[in-house]
Amino acid sequence: MSAEKAAAQQTDQKTFTLTNDETGDSIQLPVLEGTHGPAVIDIRKLYAETGHFTFDPSFTATGSCKSRLTFIDGEKGVLLHRGYTIEDLAEHSSFLSVAYLLLYGDLPTQEQKDKFETDITYHTMVNEQVNYFYRGFRRDAHPMAIMCGVVGALAGFYHDSLDINDPEQRELSAQRLIAKIPTLGAMTHKYTIGQPFMYPRNDLNFAENFLYMCFAVPAEPYVVNPVLADAMDKIFILHADHEQNASTSTVRLAGSSQANPFACIAAGIASLWGPSHGGANQAVLEMLEEIGSKENIPEFIKRAKDKEDPFRLMGFGHRVYKNFDPRAQVLKKAADDVLEELGIEDPMLEIAMELERIALEDEYFVKRQLYPNVDFYSGIILRAMGFPTSMFTVLFAVARTVGWISQWKEMIEEPSLRIGRPRQLYTGPEQRDFVPIEKRK
Repeated sequence: MSAEKAAAQQTDQKTFTLTNDETGDSIQLPVLEGTHGPAVIDIRKLYAETGHFTFDPSFTATGSCKSRLTFIDGEKGVLLHRGYTIEDLAEHSSFLSVAYLLLYGDLPTQEQKDKFETDITYHTMVNEQVNYFYRGFRRDAHPMAIMCGVVGALAGFYHDSLDINDPEQRELSAQRLIAKIPTLGAMTHKYTIGQPFMYPRNDLNFAENFLYMCFAVPAEPYVVNPVLADAMDKIFILHADHEQNASTSTVRLAGSSQANPFACIAAGIASLWGPSHGGANQAVLEMLEEIGSKENIPEFIKRAKDKEDPFRLMGFGHRVYKNFDPRAQVLKKAADDVLEELGIEDPMLEIAMELERIALEDEYFVKRQLYPNVDFYSGIILRAMGFPTSMFTVLFAVARTVGWISQWKEMIEEPSLRIGRPRQLYTGPEQRDFVPIEKRK
């Protein structure tokens, strides 16, 4: 870049002026603009020049990184991966193609797609000794407790891909995680229901293979239903990445210490386990069970409208999407297809369908834009497929691993990487003198 162009860019730099009311001192902070979304105020030099930090509990007004992966416009109901809308990706692409897009920046050519799918397929098996790891867990252990332990333990099996400074080892770790976590998720399901593990099959695609490992048994042939496989693939696509949420931020923070990628993803799984994050679709089914029958719906709708009542309709509205959840619109059709294909008569699903009808027609919900979100429909689909509610968050982790590893890889390859170190506003006691125990009152 020429000196003239650089000087011109510096002159055009937007700034934000911060003034101290007591002293009258001012500081100019650079304003940075991205491709989409609000501009951000660069406060990296704030402490050095003013002696002050900013205070932002939960970091809801702080941009913690630059990223080229995912963009969300919650007001307009937009979700983009590398510039592509989630609707286009879910309609025209496959989960592994979306994984390739997140990892490498572009949708794959046919040759790239074939190679990537082959690479993932031939990493789906896990070390045989991992099987024995499961025996240390109680049969009634929560599947996410098992996943936290087993995924973190992978670092003890794959020593040849732990050097995060080696691009080839980072690549190998990424492929292993994307390929093996579905296998571990299926093994976790089988373990908790007391059935034998099913080894992956190389002749099946990603979603088909996962369903096969979860529901096949050695005693008889198992044919994967294409309608269910398509719905599973869409669920994986719609949960692949979602910007800097709690679990993704956890993966990045753990990775900033240069921890190995298996440990970082295990940290993400632990964060995802929380009911305010990955457990939302499980909460939907628990709510349906609480309602009990269609006859009780009017009573619970009334309670949901009562601000004094702690009851809340789970699966409606979204913290980020203030209009509608674009993922929900895609998954609604998949839910309809699955229920029609299986012809299931399930009271819980009947309650869900009636709640959906009310939410889309009732003025209270429409006015407040409390539409069914992705957790509502994914919970319905997974129940219809035969997954227990305790497995719902595991399936979320299977999908989100792609986003986590893409975010981790992007961060590690950032030249300015530094260990994460949030600050605090200390409100404890001032410095005190030590008092011997016999003199304490």
